[in-house]
Amino acid sequence: MKTASIVDLKKELIHKSPDELLELCLRLSKFKKENKELLTYLLFESHDEDGYIQSVKKHIDEEFATINTASYFYIKKSVRKILRNIKKYSRYSLKKETEAALLIHFCQTLKDFSPSIKNNITLTNIYNRQILSIKKLVGTLHEDLQYDFNLMLEDL
Repeated sequence: MKTASIVDLKKELIHKSPDELLELCLRLSKFKKENKELLTYLLFESHDEDGYIQSVKKHIDEEFATINTASYFYIKKSVRKILRNIKKYSRYSLKKETEAALLIHFCQTLKDFSPSIKNNITLTNIYNRQILSIKKLVGTLHEDLQYDFNLMLEDL
């Protein structure tokens, strides 16, 4: 089966009634967890971005608390998984400030993590890459936000 383009889907959705759109959204949310998460964000959390950021930060902290610290191999796998989730949650929001805030929280938590990431080259590289991406991201924001985020970056 060939997948239709976004333009074709948009043209087709214009001709649907509100009831048909509701059915399509509900059916779409049944198939993938990410679809359901995005719909949850759009319906319940998009109006309160600060609350959304706090709930994601809490989730990040919980994931860091469950990391198996028996070896650096497990730590690396878990850190990559947390980073994947952060990218997914920031894609839902589409706001660069949200992504910057989540990545800064990730870096702070990773820096304070025990055992230290300085003993492992891969974890240090992940940390440094995220710092660079935060700097690039902050450069695209409004000047006031840049100042606030740069202060947080200096602490890292």
